[in-house]
Amino acid sequence: MSDRSDLIITGESFEFDAERDAEFERLVVRYPTRESMIMPALWLAQDQQGWISAEAIGYIAERIGTYPAKVFELATFYTMYQLKPVGRYHICVCRTLSCYLRDKQEIVDYLAEEIGITPGQVSNDGKFSLEEVECLGHCGTAPVVQINGEFHEEMDLDKLKALLATFE
Repeated sequence: MSDRSDLIITGESFEFDAERDAEFERLVVRYPTRESMIMPALWLAQDQQGWISAEAIGYIAERIGTYPAKVFELATFYTMYQLKPVGRYHICVCRTLSCYLRDKQEIVDYLAEEIGITPGQVSNDGKFSLEEVECLGHCGTAPVVQINGEFHEEMDLDKLKALLATFE
């Protein structure tokens, strides 16, 4: 598992682009307090940037009116938030019991060998990143692999090989 406490400072300012700014304003009225917007704001920042930088955390805290530590706390708790750049194809493999019992390790080992990275790394060409994550909520169809947010259930090596062949 990668260290979720490291935060990358890019030295570049961050603010929502027009599309995400409008979405923030549309959402903020739906929540009882501005602080309730931390998670949606993190999602907007990640959608825009591909990951969440220290500058994005500071911007969100200022925009919401809270402390950066509070935003950082949520960003590090949930594995759906990426605190460092990920590959064009971000592969998440569930590591919890149902997937473990249905050979998730065989999938992780194959991916590590095939794309040349271990969990927590990004391939040299930036095409792939690999991460083992907590339960993805598809225990009945384990093992499950999530790629860029899309679920692939009852994964086995043949399905995985066919799936990898579809990526440019």
